[in-house]
Amino acid sequence: MMRLGGIVVAIASAAAIAAPFFLKPYGIFLISTWAVLTIAAIGLNLTLGYAGQISLAQGAFVGIGAYTVALLVPAGVPFFAAFMAAGLLSFAIGWVLGYPALRVQHHYLAFVTLAFSTLVFLVLRNEEWLTNGIYGIAGTSRPTLLGWQTGAARDFYFLCLGVLALLSLATWWMLRSPWGRAFVALRENPVRALSLGLDTRRYTLMAFAIGSSLGGLSGALYAPLVQFIEPSSFALGLSFNLLLMVIVGGSGNFFGPFVGALIAVLLPEWLRVTQGYYLIVYAAAVMVMMAFCPAGVLGLIERAGGMLRPPRKAAGAFTDGAAT
Repeated sequence: MMRLGGIVVAIASAAAIAAPFFLKPYGIFLISTWAVLTIAAIGLNLTLGYAGQISLAQGAFVGIGAYTVALLVPAGVPFFAAFMAAGLLSFAIGWVLGYPALRVQHHYLAFVTLAFSTLVFLVLRNEEWLTNGIYGIAGTSRPTLLGWQTGAARDFYFLCLGVLALLSLATWWMLRSPWGRAFVALRENPVRALSLGLDTRRYTLMAFAIGSSLGGLSGALYAPLVQFIEPSSFALGLSFNLLLMVIVGGSGNFFGPFVGALIAVLLPEWLRVTQGYYLIVYAAAVMVMMAFCPAGVLGLIERAGGMLRPPRKAAGAFTDGAAT
């Protein structure tokens, strides 16, 4: 099974590399959007899927990262320095936001993060001296890396894909370290984890902070991708969309955000053939999908694979020789 999974990952990676050579500019923009939003979804999957902390603020952190880059780059700060600043700022704010998670859980925590998301949106919209308000910020330049210009759509896609690959590998390593096991223990039974000596307070804060920093890094790429940002792009709808990506792909599954983001980005575009009904069809498709596979698409695939796998022979079964 592990070998089959490796083959699927290799094929998907090859497809991601080859795709822009067969797509028009708008198609490249869509897969670039997929790469950028997948980074934010990975962060939310870490917070929600692995650590079990409900957050409706991931879209707000994407906005914080986007505005950080959009404000620092025109001021003369190198893009990659602004990129790191976006991640660090989101990490710090996420750490502070994690403190309510030490006192409240479940839907109460969802309301706290919902309030934070609303607060960020109001700041972005009303503080015109800083964010230019509803008029937004245009013209965030795309970076140059060791002489490689990423101004073209295809070049910038490969930059986004490279960042996604690096952050995915770092997250994969972390989830297989003692930190990852601590996050899972925190999700399954916080009281038992505490009784076993796990510092649940620190790991709760770290789950929020690391997930939020990935949201900020996603926003740092989003600003030069779209070249124009304004507050409504980071309203509550984006947080719900990221939550949808995690749940549809498979919460707590490492590859869930990749599949969920692909569905959330591409499916509405494919349904545009229905003209004015595409959002209705999209919502109905998601509802049906969640009704029949609450564990997400990858959960459905794993269940189907388990049904097709031949049953194992019972341990300790008598052999012909023993029977005689």
